[in-house]
Amino acid sequence: MQNNNNPIIGIVGGLGPQAGVDLTSKIIDQTLSKSDQDHISVILISMPSIVVDRTDFLLGNVEENPGIAMAKIVETLEKCGADVVGIPCNTAHAPAIFDVIKNDIADRHSAVNLLDMVAETVNFVCQQYPNMKRVGVLSTTGAIRAQIYSSAFDIKGIQTILPSNNLQKEVVHPAIVDEEYGIKSCSSPVSSRAQNDLYEAAGKLVVDGAELILAGCTEIPLALVDSHINGVPIIDPTLILARALIHAVAPDKLILNKEN
Repeated sequence: MQNNNNPIIGIVGGLGPQAGVDLTSKIIDQTLSKSDQDHISVILISMPSIVVDRTDFLLGNVEENPGIAMAKIVETLEKCGADVVGIPCNTAHAPAIFDVIKNDIADRHSAVNLLDMVAETVNFVCQQYPNMKRVGVLSTTGAIRAQIYSSAFDIKGIQTILPSNNLQKEVVHPAIVDEEYGIKSCSSPVSSRAQNDLYEAAGKLVVDGAELILAGCTEIPLALVDSHINGVPIIDPTLILARALIHAVAPDKLILNKEN
């Protein structure tokens, strides 16, 4: 049950660890405040060691469903007082994973409000760019295989522009997960190779007709720091989730007119 006097946002972190920190930072940045006490209470639980890689599961490389561990973290956040929960991991929103978490909430008859980052992002794009017909998506290979954004945009009549198979395999996915230079291993700062590779991939999507670039992995906004590339907007789902979480518990504290 929501506590209107002191609403609490819960964050399932560790997917990777910097993604949870980035979401927390954006919640702070998007909150209307004049003092410490004006900010919304946030509980971040980052337990990366217990959540198996989402892409590995979706590609069949591991049997353990990461949704099971994430469901336990959501339950812990709820016990700590969280009214609403966000999961800053696009790949975790694949139905094979996300449905496990939602079903656990339903089975426990829980009142916690779990936001869907993918749904929030698709709704944002449709509302802010009503004439958009082609959206370019950069994400993990797992997210692409699960058609997380492709399916959601298809329902809205919007075409999804994806990297070629070779570009995804050789450039985009390694820029996220490579143990030497990928964002998950080098996030502060992001390696120049990962950043350059992601900008190159985004540029190719624009050439292929994308009217908007979606940073569809929560690490990618750490590398694509500009608001536009070649005149095309870059959309950050983490920022959209941050604003949705604030709106869910304290809409009066949401800073207005902040562009994505």
